[in-house]
Amino acid sequence: MIKVDFKKYDNSWYKPGSKIKILIWYFVNVLFFINPLNPISSLKVFLLRLFGAKIGSNVVFKPGVSVKYPWFLEIGNSVWVGESVWIDNLTKITIEDNVCLSQGAMLLCGNHNYKKSSFDLKIGEIKLEEGSWVGAKSVVCPGVTLKTHAILAVNSVATSDLEAYSIYQGNPAIKTRKRNLIE
Repeated sequence: MIKVDFKKYDNSWYKPGSKIKILIWYFVNVLFFINPLNPISSLKVFLLRLFGAKIGSNVVFKPGVSVKYPWFLEIGNSVWVGESVWIDNLTKITIEDNVCLSQGAMLLCGNHNYKKSSFDLKIGEIKLEEGSWVGAKSVVCPGVTLKTHAILAVNSVATSDLEAYSIYQGNPAIKTRKRNLIE
């Protein structure tokens, strides 16, 4: 029987940026983002842009947010990023206009190949299309797209794409009903 062997783990192929840039960002992230004592959203937007994020207008970052690598982040206009959201963007995350990430939501671009004894790193882009909503304490897994106006309900896990104007819930999330917007 083959067993997991972490000594074989090698992600040397993964190079998200220069070591100095990553180190500087680490401290900026801890001081200005993860730190719940900094409520100034405009400062966070400025710092993210300074580190290469593409961010539209009217974007709100609440306290306690963590962003892994800003240079892999694209955010449209009028986006809400709630308290304690974790954006673990080992690769590109695209968040279109009018998207809401509720408290404690997690966007996870990385995972490990549990089928290999070396437990290799796997990454996949995430896309949150216009008007989508990631509920509180929910998780979006690598390679997943929330189509326009899709909802991932509270404490749910999206392991595959969510259809447009649909509501998903559970672990793994399944479609429970259509989203019907009213004026």
